[in-house]
Amino acid sequence: MRIIVDAMGGDFAPREVVKGAIKALMEFNCEIILVGREEIIKKEMGDFKGKFEIVNADEIITNDESPVKAIRSKKDSSIVKGLTILKEEKGDAFVSAGNTGALMAGGLFILGRLSGIERPAIAVLIPTEKKPVLLLDVGANSDVKPKNLVEFAVMGSEFYKVAMKEKDPKVGILNIGTEEEKGNIVVKSAYALLKEVNNLNFRGNVEARDFFKGDFDVVVCDGFTGNIFLKTIEGFGKFLFDKMKLEIKKSFTYSVGGLLLKPALKRIKDSLDYSEYGGAILLGLDKVLVKCHGSSDSKAIFNGIRAALNFVENDITSKMKEALSGLKEVKD
Repeated sequence: MRIIVDAMGGDFAPREVVKGAIKALMEFNCEIILVGREEIIKKEMGDFKGKFEIVNADEIITNDESPVKAIRSKKDSSIVKGLTILKEEKGDAFVSAGNTGALMAGGLFILGRLSGIERPAIAVLIPTEKKPVLLLDVGANSDVKPKNLVEFAVMGSEFYKVAMKEKDPKVGILNIGTEEEKGNIVVKSAYALLKEVNNLNFRGNVEARDFFKGDFDVVVCDGFTGNIFLKTIEGFGKFLFDKMKLEIKKSFTYSVGGLLLKPALKRIKDSLDYSEYGGAILLGLDKVLVKCHGSSDSKAIFNGIRAALNFVENDITSKMKEALSGLKEVKD
């Protein structure tokens, strides 16, 4: 398999991207295509002599650019060139820590949607008390129709079967209450539709406060809600650990206690590490696209490549196509 990697995407590119790619090449039976400024990539590779192909791309799409405008104007960017290589079937998946909006816009313009999908979604695995839960959408669609939530549920369920080896994932809708009549018109309509979908283990609504119990495997929502929820989790987690560090430093007794608790706190922090899952995946596009966090280090890039290999090997795109083909009656 050939994995295309955006060498210029992310806060620590290309250094951490190249390091992660080198580690993946050493551990996995695959080929890697690095896309970006060739001279800089070669400098970061140093003396490493592996099966790398480098495709030069002189332009970089930054995070503060308009995604659609950047995709249209920067044809020589690492994102556009990487997606084009994928479209031409010279690679099997694309991994990037770059501009999320540009990656989604480029995916739509260059690769196209899966048959039966109106709107793709960004999905991310979030650690909980029992197991990781897949949340989607987390930013691609601020406004959705009921049938879009049904599409998200079907795609998310198929993805979870592959990613987490779960035969019958439990699916829910993120809502303000567990009762069927709770929520806005979109959520209530989606609830009614999801009850009628064959081969989908729909279990109803889940409140945000119960999300981390891990009683569901896949939770769907619109991208506005999902993005706020995800960023609240990230922000509160950082606040909590920073606050604990500050309190521990306030007295000698606390410092001693902190040293004793350090191994346990590290295990907790590691269990919440997004990089273990390789980042988010863009579901609903006609190829495998893995979106690593913008602040990804080499470990996150390595795991992003590992995730991409897993999805390609298990033919996740074809499985989603097959599952979506049975939705026409429900969507209409």
